[in-house]
Amino acid sequence: MTTTTHAKTPAPAASPAGPSRMSDLEIKDAQLIFEVVWRNLEDDFGRENLRFPKEIILLGGAPGSGKGTNTAFITKSRGLTCPPVVISALLDSPEAKRLKDAGNMVGDREVVSLLLRELMKPMYRDGVILDGFPRTNVQVECLKLLVDKMHELRREFYTTPLGIHFRQPTIHIMVLFVDEKESIARQLKRGRETRAHNEEVARTGVGTLMEDRATDHDEALAQRRYRVFKEQTWDALQSLKELFHYHFINAQGSIEEVEQNILRELEYQSTLELDPRTVDRMRHLPVASEIIIHARQELVKRLDSYEFGQPELFARVVAFISRKIMPIVSRHAISGAALINTEDTLLDDPTALAMLIDVFSERGFHAVVDIHRIEVPEKFDLATGQISCRVKKVFRIQIRFQGSEIRRG
Repeated sequence: MTTTTHAKTPAPAASPAGPSRMSDLEIKDAQLIFEVVWRNLEDDFGRENLRFPKEIILLGGAPGSGKGTNTAFITKSRGLTCPPVVISALLDSPEAKRLKDAGNMVGDREVVSLLLRELMKPMYRDGVILDGFPRTNVQVECLKLLVDKMHELRREFYTTPLGIHFRQPTIHIMVLFVDEKESIARQLKRGRETRAHNEEVARTGVGTLMEDRATDHDEALAQRRYRVFKEQTWDALQSLKELFHYHFINAQGSIEEVEQNILRELEYQSTLELDPRTVDRMRHLPVASEIIIHARQELVKRLDSYEFGQPELFARVVAFISRKIMPIVSRHAISGAALINTEDTLLDDPTALAMLIDVFSERGFHAVVDIHRIEVPEKFDLATGQISCRVKKVFRIQIRFQGSEIRRG
């Protein structure tokens, strides 16, 4: 392997407005690196088998921001079933070890190659979290080139039987952020807890030793680690902000608060994730959030219109609910679910049926009505053997509500 070293012109200092700009030389290096890696993939696997995750979440965060703590929650909230790809662990893999044993450096080219081969594993097909990538400007550019290739493959195979394997990629940049003071405090707290745990394991022989970082015991080292993050990883992730879905997570609070921040940031947006043809097919259907925005106001408007526009029918419906349904519902106060069958002709009127559902909604219940039509034999013609039936209409009313919690034991 040939290791190329090159001189870089000093990059301008990062300003609060955004990260420093990549040099032309770095971009060229990234293109050369990626082309070699991609060509090797095509040679080894075949172009039609270069299948990458539908969703890639690039997880970054300041030291002590809770990446390890929150990864499982992010995985669950996105419906992923595979473990995250942790770059530091990937660089300790047998493949990386062989490179090191052969005297080769594990630089950007090797990191990108190892990562792309890992991402092609079937278990990551629906989505994956990447922890620790990208960390350099060259890795940032290689990520862009990968996404370009994913779109290119999608266009190439879109109308073929293989099209389902090349779905529209969704890339999320997720940054868990804490300020410098909080980061240092959390690193030092972790150091104290780790040291106490390891001492207990050594004393009792029970348990597993935890990784003990020198930076977790020295305030100056902890501070330096935070500033390295701000100067390197932070800039790398910020440079992707305009290209992909960017999520800035305030991780200063409690675990519960951070989880709520994550959920708010990752709210489902179908137009960003679905194929455009799929979106067009369903565009005329409203989403639930649109329906419920003014649901309460619309309910109040309808109920008042019943009272002022059709008071007689409304009174009959309310009386029917009070007399026929509520006694049954009350007997199911513990379970919170009641099923009432009725043949009352009052409900033959669609408006009366709508009134019944609205009344229960206003009172805090969930009402669902199914109409069952049953043919009942009514007359038999002995001469012809013909059976005449009448149709019996049965309204099945299901009422659900919060049941009573009874302490047992």
